[in-house]
Amino acid sequence: MRIVVKLAGALLEDEATVRSLAAQIVELAAHHQVLVIHGGGRIFTATLAKMGVESKFFAGLRITDQETRDAAVMVFAGLLGKRLSAAISAAGRPAVGICAADALCFPAEPMTLDGASADLGYVGYITGVNVGFLESLWREGIVPVAASLGAGADGELFNVNADHMAAACAEYLGAQRLVYLTDVPGVLHGETVMSEVYLDDVEEMIRTHRVTGGMVLKLEACRRAMEGGVSDISIVGGTGPGMLLAAADGAAGGTRICDGPSEPPEPPKPLAVRFASGGVV
Repeated sequence: MRIVVKLAGALLEDEATVRSLAAQIVELAAHHQVLVIHGGGRIFTATLAKMGVESKFFAGLRITDQETRDAAVMVFAGLLGKRLSAAISAAGRPAVGICAADALCFPAEPMTLDGASADLGYVGYITGVNVGFLESLWREGIVPVAASLGAGADGELFNVNADHMAAACAEYLGAQRLVYLTDVPGVLHGETVMSEVYLDDVEEMIRTHRVTGGMVLKLEACRRAMEGGVSDISIVGGTGPGMLLAAADGAAGGTRICDGPSEPPEPPKPLAVRFASGGVV
């Protein structure tokens, strides 16, 4: 089975969590072909601040000029990718941190938004996957750990939203499962974790602000993946013990993304009215 696992960048900030996830990835990769994709937005923002670069966003996407793009390569393909691949390797299975520059494994094109009033700069979206390159790593028992970057036909690198990248990779790889590991236990409705979210409800949830922030992009990415043929998608908290393995095995927990509309509630049953005489209608 092919499984794409996307790790939220917040999970990479705690060493114990990284070790736990690395051990689960090793166990998972013993039986499946696993592609790991990681985010790292908070660490990236902090790095830019140290460089004196202001972070700007539009529609949830980071506006990326050349200096910001170069820093993205440094943080994602360098620091975070190597930190995670080292942890997986130390846990018992060789892992390699890769990015789109390696064998142009994640082709991309510049992203533009209809009616956008902002120039996103070096922001891209994935248009394919070099499947043969990843298969060569899997054949050797190596876990590919991919930075959220894409490469244009001329080799120019683009910053890519990690949630969107995971969805695209799952589609192009024909993955059977896509697992989003986050720093929250799933999609929340108030304080309650929603066990299921149906595709037809996603737009309404976004419009009515039932979901906000990064969860909006995540649900949009889930919709794209499912429409692209990925049948098993879940959003799960990554800090709990064994949560990745449970999600990969299809066990309950977190939020499962389901095709189609939500199930309509059952109609109320007729009330039985008892009269003083003892009759019931």
